[in-house]
Amino acid sequence: MQESTNKVFAGLSASEIDEIHAEISHYEDKSAVSIEALKIVQKHRGWVSDECLMAVAELLESSPAQLEGVATFYNLIYRQPVGRTVIHVCNSVTCWMLGAEQVREHLCRHLNVALGEMSQDGEYTVLPIVCLGACDHAPVAMVGDDLKLDLADNAVKQIFGE
Repeated sequence: MQESTNKVFAGLSASEIDEIHAEISHYEDKSAVSIEALKIVQKHRGWVSDECLMAVAELLESSPAQLEGVATFYNLIYRQPVGRTVIHVCNSVTCWMLGAEQVREHLCRHLNVALGEMSQDGEYTVLPIVCLGACDHAPVAMVGDDLKLDLADNAVKQIFGE
């Protein structure tokens, strides 16, 4: 085990630290693990708090500002709490032209949330995403890990089975 494995990084659990160290072992430069380390924290907590970001930065011997830059660039790292299921509605040009804005509005109205807010029950958050790579089936959304195609007017029915 590495010497720093025994060090306590405020805000991170032992299992998070162990998983991050396992990733670090594959690279010469700890900063190469930035995204994976943030994803590990998010897997355990659902999002990455400021406290956790600072602890990860310390563990990777990086500055919090540098890690924040990575976290805010990579749009699948959540820097605020999100629902257990995140619905990413594609807002690329193709999806937008074929009704993604209406899909988003239907979903938000159905869940009674604004874009980026969490539903009252903590289950859902609706977020935009630049492209999901399924332009031939636009508009599309990613519900958790499940890609939903050809949504348009039936989005709520396709996603929630209603």
